[in-house]
This record gives sequence, structure tokens and C-alpha cells, in this order.
Amino acid sequence: MSSRKQKELVKAYYDNNIGRRELLQRMAQLGVGAAATGVLLNAAATDALAASGPDFKKFQGKGIRLLLNKHPYVDAMAKNLDNFKSMTGLKVTYDIFPEDVYFDKVTTALASKGSQYDAFMTGAYQTWKYGPARQIVDLNQYIKDPKYTSPDYNWNDVTEGLRKSDAWDGKAGSELGGPGAKQWAIPWGFELNNVAYNKRILGELGIEPPKNLPDLIEKAAKISAAGKGYYGVGVRGSRSWATIHPGFLSAYANYGQKDFVVKGGKLTPAMNTKESKEFHKMWIDMIQRGGPKNWTTYTWYEVGNDLGAGNSAMIFDADILGYFQNNGTKEAGNIVYLPFTANPAVDKPTPNVWIWSLAMSEFSKMKEAAWFFIQWATGTQNTNFGAVNADLVDPVRDSVWKVPEFQARLEKSYPGYLNQFQKSIGQSRIYFTPQQLFPEFTTDWAAMLQQMYAKQIPIDEGLDKLAAGLERKLREVGI
Repeated sequence: MSSRKQKELVKAYYDNNIGRRELLQRMAQLGVGAAATGVLLNAAATDALAASGPDFKKFQGKGIRLLLNKHPYVDAMAKNLDNFKSMTGLKVTYDIFPEDVYFDKVTTALASKGSQYDAFMTGAYQTWKYGPARQIVDLNQYIKDPKYTSPDYNWNDVTEGLRKSDAWDGKAGSELGGPGAKQWAIPWGFELNNVAYNKRILGELGIEPPKNLPDLIEKAAKISAAGKGYYGVGVRGSRSWATIHPGFLSAYANYGQKDFVVKGGKLTPAMNTKESKEFHKMWIDMIQRGGPKNWTTYTWYEVGNDLGAGNSAMIFDADILGYFQNNGTKEAGNIVYLPFTANPAVDKPTPNVWIWSLAMSEFSKMKEAAWFFIQWATGTQNTNFGAVNADLVDPVRDSVWKVPEFQARLEKSYPGYLNQFQKSIGQSRIYFTPQQLFPEFTTDWAAMLQQMYAKQIPIDEGLDKLAAGLERKLREVGI
């Protein structure tokens, strides 16, 4: 088995002279299996990255420390971390916390101005506080400088809507990714929000997948009324910002509605328009007739677990939530993914996105080394590795979605997943208006949804009250 011939084949593959299937066939003739070929490709990509641009061995023997949320994206990174250590000689340590306490850990670490963490996971929404507070670094200075960033990094390969959603100029109401925006974080993996359904349950009842929100409402109600021990549709309902951003805001945006608008140079609540009130009536009706009985306790976990256990027929939530329920659960093999256009008058889905991103602490004493990690973790090689060999879905790089092995994996085990992504990604972005009080305001919105659901306040009156309260808070802080 000739090492020279192996290297020639790997080079031919990266030069696009042969495809992956031919590469695997010719490697097999040399006695090299698919797994070993993957290792060779991984090593070649690392060598190419290390040989171009920055001196990745500059901090050899030193270390960086990460703060991470417990997530399959972290598992995928850890599976490939020796690759980064080999490339840089850096020691990498990290602390991992479950999501119910993770964001508090980040807030505390940044507020202390301590240098214990160099980089950390964050959502884009959270950077709207960290950035203006000067707790995180504008990463444009690294992305655009060849002293720090390899030409092979290919920043433009990261999906445009995601790049822009992680960038903001700090002015309430301004466009994400607009002129003068600071790149507060780098997309690492994300989720867009569509419908996933249980084909076994819908088949038992003779119900077709929903076509739009009015159709979903009626079908969810019919499923719940069937008396079969399961309910129609799962959506989040806890008193949290996380209730607003998945299915709710995706459908809300599809109906052309906004959370805030800028009037006379001032940010103004917009969730009490006539059209918004009509939308809220539909959403509350859907939950009351077709949702879970204890909806106000529902988070990501309850919505997903009910789908996997066969307690719900459908969910309107993150596509990856359905993805993770289609393996190792009671209903594995029965879950199908649907690009969902809520508004009958619109022809495309408009999913709001959640982006798990990597940011750099302003208080790190190893910023350049931290950037080497962020660059590697979000680079093409590691993203491709995570998508093909682990559960780094949805990958943030356009090129990885074209990798045949990744596509084949989705087509085989996750019916409709690739199609819902392809139909949705062009319209997928953050549909919230960026402003520093995002967590508080969206939590207020979720609390009002709970009151309207419980019929403690009429919907029209509740939204007027919510908008008035948010406007008062905006003026109190001078926004």
C-alpha cells in the first residue's frame, strides 16, 4: 500500500479531479477502507490549513479554556478536537453546563470581567447585550486580517443570513448585518423552525399533513378530539423568551407581522396591530384545542419528548428537535419533516432561526489563540466532519449541505429533512428586531400569551397592555 499513491488520490479529490465515490473505490483498491480514507482527508485538510496564512503553532504548549452548553454540537467538536490540538499544539479545556443554567453561567462570567474563559457558546440574541456592554470582541478584526485567518477559511461559505444575524451595530432597531455592524459571534450550528409530524398517527386518522396555519389548527384539534391518547401539535409555552422565537415567531413573520418598528427615530412595539391580534387569536385557538394540557410548562424538552414518545402528532419547532427524536425513541422512523408556510397567502416558509455561535470574551488574555479555535471549529473541515460523522446539524456552511455523504444520511434516515431545509433556508434569518432588552421583552410577551391562553385577559386588551408596558420600559431606559 503506497503512501505516495494515497496522497495523490487525496490531492486529486481536493483539486476536484475525482469525486468522492471514485476516491473511495480507488482507495479500496489500495486496501484503504472508508473510515481510514476519512482520516486521511481530515489530516490533509488540517495540513493545508496549517500551511497557509497564520502561524497556528504560535502558542504551542499554552492553553485556552471554553465555556460550553451541553449539546450535540459540542459532542461533535470533542470527537474531532485532537485535530485542532495537532494543528496548533494548544491545550484545550472546557466546562460544560446544561442549558437551564448555561446562560446564567455566561452572564456571571462576563460580568465578573474575569479571564477564566477565552471563548464560549452563545445565541445571537444574547450578543445584543454582551456586545454593547463591551463584554465580547468584534471578530471582524480577525476575519479580515490574513495574519490571523487562513485564506482557506472561506468566510463567505457561511450562509449569508446566518453571518448577518450574528452581526449588529448596537443601535436598537437597526438592521442585522447592516453597514457598520460588528461581528459579535461566528455561527457554528443552527436550527430553523418548521413542522415535523408523525406519519403513523396521521395515517391512523386518515389526516394529510397540514398545508398552512388555519389547516394546522383544525387538524390539531381533530387529532386531540380523537381520544387516542395523543394530542395534535406541540409548541413551547413556558414563561421565557424561548417560547417566542421558534414556531410562534416563524408563523408571525409569515403573516408579515413585526415585534417592533422604528417611528420617528424611536423603537415602538408593534404586536398590537389589528393583524397581529388576529394572528394571536389563531395561535391561542390552536393551543387551546390542539395543544398539550399543561402547555404553560412546555420547553424545548417537553415538545421534543412528546413527539418522540408518540404523545403528540406534530410539532412546530426547531427542525433539529425532530431530527433528534427520530433516533432511539419510540417513534423513531415515523417522523417526517415539512417546510411549513403558515400564511395561505404566502408561497414560502419564513423560519426564524436560532444560531449556536462562538464568541470571544473581551477579558481573555489569549485572544489570538481563542480565534484559532473559533476559526477551526467553524471552518469547513471541522463542519464537514461534524455533519458527516456526528450530529452537527444544521451545518452553517453552504458547501457542507452539498456533500453527498451528508445528503445521503439525511435522505435515508430523516425523510423530508433535506427538502424542508432547501425550501426554507433562503428565507431563514432572525426576524426579531435587535435591541438590548430582548430577553426581558420576549419573556413579557410569553407571560401575556399564558394569560390569554388561560382566558385571564381578552386577546385584544392583552396585546394593548403588553405594547403599552414595553413602550414605557423603552422610554425609561432611553431607547
